[in-house]
Amino acid sequence: MIPDRLILEFDKVMRTLFAPASSRREVPGGALPEATLSDRERQHAGALMRIDHVGEVCAQALYQGQALTCRDMALRHALQRAADEETEHLAWTERRLAELGARTSLLNPLWFVGALSIGALAGKLGDHWSLGFLAETERQVEAHLDDHLRNLPMQDLKSRAILEQMRLDEISHAETAVRLGARRLPMLARLAMKFAARSMTRAAYHV
Repeated sequence: MIPDRLILEFDKVMRTLFAPASSRREVPGGALPEATLSDRERQHAGALMRIDHVGEVCAQALYQGQALTCRDMALRHALQRAADEETEHLAWTERRLAELGARTSLLNPLWFVGALSIGALAGKLGDHWSLGFLAETERQVEAHLDDHLRNLPMQDLKSRAILEQMRLDEISHAETAVRLGARRLPMLARLAMKFAARSMTRAAYHV
């Protein structure tokens, strides 16, 4: 018989990849008027938001992988709370993509499997290293969102509001990981993470 937990984890995968995400919080900037964008600006904003959506798909997978191999129940619950917040980010970026007339990445299943494997491996290394990986991931996501905020069309206030709230949430996740005992990753590991993220963003901008 298939264990109940395995069924639940498989259901999480299916919902992340194929079901519309939902948010308990209001979408940031939801009440703002739609900006007047040229076709080029709209395509660029949509491509940037697609990258952010991919990041949230990967966040779901990372948290799920880490929770699967986590040794501490309190830490597992903390990871689940962060994953719930990332689900809201997933819903916000998904909705904004639709508003911009853009699609999600065709490579989302590939991104998910890769991130799930990395998360599970990080969890296997021990809780403090897993938290260190989480903290570094969130720091790099913060830098990535800063870059997108600089590169969005200035008048696209709706996208900007979403990314600004996501940035605040990611900072909070990193601070939580440090508070729970995260270890700082070696320089080589941090550079490898940056290289992987750069490759993903370049592909997701187009595909």
